[in-house]
Amino acid sequence: MIDPEFFGERAQRRVERLTLLLGLAGAIAAFVLHGWPEAVGVALGAGAGWLNFRWLRQFVGWVARISLAQAGEEKPKMPRRVFWQMFARYALLGIVLYAMLLRFYWPVVAFLFGLFALFAAVLLEVLGELVFWTRGGMPA
Repeated sequence: MIDPEFFGERAQRRVERLTLLLGLAGAIAAFVLHGWPEAVGVALGAGAGWLNFRWLRQFVGWVARISLAQAGEEKPKMPRRVFWQMFARYALLGIVLYAMLLRFYWPVVAFLFGLFALFAAVLLEVLGELVFWTRGGMPA
């Protein structure tokens, strides 16, 4: 039987790789079909989605470790750094969108398509798990 914690780590790494690969493929397609500004927008969106996923994963890991370490305490404490990093994810997206709209004129729609690379990667991972799970497990 597969250790669920190890299984989850492998799935998360696959989602990260798939996000970057789908973002790269989308940026290449956008460059071929529409030009470099759209390709940059897709690449930035995919990169922001990837970074957002990594930071969310770290946040959840920190909260789990803190919860286990402080189990039994009446008032568990979370470091401020962990708290602020959770909100930094949204600030980063806002700053990138602001810069795209007011300074660089990169297409926002292309950026949003790049963000969807993360959702597509998660969907592919889920579908892969469903297909390979019935066959004995997902390859690394």
